[in-house]
Amino acid sequence: MSSKELRRVEVFAQVANGSLRLLDAAEILLLSYRQSKRLWKRFRQGGPDRLQHGNAGRPSHRGKPSAFREQVLQLVRAKYSGTLQQRFGPTLAAEHLAEEDGLLLDAETLRRWMLEAGLWSRTRGRKRIHRKRRPRREHFGELVQLDGSFHAWLEERGPHGCLMNMVDDATSKTQSYLGQQETIWAAARVLRLWIETYGVPLALYTDWKNVYIVAPTEKQQLRGETPLTQFGKMCARMQIRIIAASSPQAKGRVERKNGVHQDRFVKKLRRKNIVTPSAANVYLQEEYLPALNQRFAQDATRPEDYHRAKPSAAELDTIFRLEEQRAVSHDWVVRYQGRFLQLLPANHGVTPRSKVQVYESENGALEVCYRGATLAWEEIFPSLAAEETADPATVHVPYSRPRWRPGPEHPYKRWSAERVRRARHKMLAQAVAARGAGAASATPVGSAPAAPAQTTLNTKKGTF
Repeated sequence: MSSKELRRVEVFAQVANGSLRLLDAAEILLLSYRQSKRLWKRFRQGGPDRLQHGNAGRPSHRGKPSAFREQVLQLVRAKYSGTLQQRFGPTLAAEHLAEEDGLLLDAETLRRWMLEAGLWSRTRGRKRIHRKRRPRREHFGELVQLDGSFHAWLEERGPHGCLMNMVDDATSKTQSYLGQQETIWAAARVLRLWIETYGVPLALYTDWKNVYIVAPTEKQQLRGETPLTQFGKMCARMQIRIIAASSPQAKGRVERKNGVHQDRFVKKLRRKNIVTPSAANVYLQEEYLPALNQRFAQDATRPEDYHRAKPSAAELDTIFRLEEQRAVSHDWVVRYQGRFLQLLPANHGVTPRSKVQVYESENGALEVCYRGATLAWEEIFPSLAAEETADPATVHVPYSRPRWRPGPEHPYKRWSAERVRRARHKMLAQAVAARGAGAASATPVGSAPAAPAQTTLNTKKGTF
């Protein structure tokens, strides 16, 4: 019985023992007097069981047929079940049943069926620290959370990787890129994808990692300087502010989205039989992310878009590159990462010890600039990577002088040998003296001392 029906049984029991009038029962149960008389008649004829609804215990007229239920559960067992990491949740399984098998079913109905069949279990999470929820930002592009998620995205079909994930704080729109590690270029790629799609955001919410931000040293604090990483310099060129989160819970929106990807993206890659990161990135941009944003993204509280206009492709190429400051040597050579860049004579205004900026693009292209002007240069000693790909007959190998080592008759060698011989002679002399002292202590009292042992010491060879 429901709580309402149990309440009616309690009130009509008071009417039956005479402690309550039927008119008062109608007032208590918030019913009309006519309805109370009808229920009172049923209570007198059949007792409390007659107050229960007539459809209680009967199958619903809107329920699915049992054959349909068995068909769905068989498909779930065959295609969407497995270990704790492999099995599909009710929501994701309902989506694939509709897409692949043409079976339309509500996710909550499937959840109830899977619970009854033992194909799903409510997992109890560990006790967490009480935290106060931070409200969403009001505008799209006001704050975008960035994080990398390491996982076996391709399972045993391919190498492990890091999915760089960006989530807008106001709308939960997502952009991702699958790379090998959480590096500068991986973060730059996903940020460029976001800018090319939506525009330049105002701020990024990241981890305290040296890829994004570093703490200033004592000297920098005294000078009031803010250290910038290579990724920070890229963001500074676009006036994007980087905010470092003090805990993973502070940027929980992107952390939860990582969990969604580790559940849904892995299983969809398995269904598509994708085995390479490049194919995974194509599927990510063309199918997975549009469907995910359409399902989970929401409208911002305010309609204004805080994204700035996206730069052109040429401007983005000049923004997303590494920047290092180098000094010009007295022979007008700039050293960078073991490479020798010879500045050409046409570079006016550059003097020895001048500070120049060396820019490196993702494809390895270098550009040397001095006070905003690009300098002409040529590499005088090609790198090993260029030598391996070039024709061996045309590669210029610079002369390398072999290391000189002294021979056995060198004075240094003779002095070392003489020093070793003297040390060995001294050790042997000490051993002879110790043996003579031991023999003298072992002579009996009143007896003549034994003659000292005749030991021949060869001072030339160091033996006795």
